[in-house]
Amino acid sequence: MGTVTILYFAVARERAGLAREVLDVAEGARVKDVLGLLVARHPALLPLLPHLRVAVDQEFVPVEAPVPPGAELALIPPVAGGSGLFSVVDRPLRLEDVVAAVSGEAYGGLVTFSGSVRNQTRGRRVLRLEYEAYPPMAEKQLAVIGAEAAERFGGTRLAIMHRVGTLAPGELAVVIAAAAPHRKEAFLACEHAIERLKQDVPIWKKEFFEDGEVWVGLGP
Repeated sequence: MGTVTILYFAVARERAGLAREVLDVAEGARVKDVLGLLVARHPALLPLLPHLRVAVDQEFVPVEAPVPPGAELALIPPVAGGSGLFSVVDRPLRLEDVVAAVSGEAYGGLVTFSGSVRNQTRGRRVLRLEYEAYPPMAEKQLAVIGAEAAERFGGTRLAIMHRVGTLAPGELAVVIAAAAPHRKEAFLACEHAIERLKQDVPIWKKEFFEDGEVWVGLGP
């Protein structure tokens, strides 16, 4: 018998009613065994299981993976969606910060992306967004994206900053800068970064409307 720490985020945190707990698990337990224990404790998690990914000690793992004693196991709902700067912050973003992180005389092409909060989604007026993250793993995944960009796009340097907390329409949620010796690689790396961010980085957003709210990625 050993203990593991369970971390809940976004809709999983709401369904479980807490952000973290310590659980006793049998020696040799696997991820699927721990999920069974969690559903028994928090039945509202059951409908979410097909949508969740699981990270053990900040690495995505399959349900057959072992869970060692003392591990940190995080339930990762679908996400909203590294030389360089890779950070998750709770303050207003500045595009010049990511530009400065990748600029250099050897890099003739520099492409940026600024993602701001829209004031409407599918015809519904957005009052605000709330972003939540698993910061250590999010920053680690952003750095992985940076390494991918350098390998795939001729040594491109990438910097990504994402904001968490409550954001109003018009405020910046993410800023990205990609610098390369030539413009083509810089454009490709910037596009690659935003697409990969939406897939694998544990950052979630909840949209608040006049007539309701929804976690993005799970539908209405």
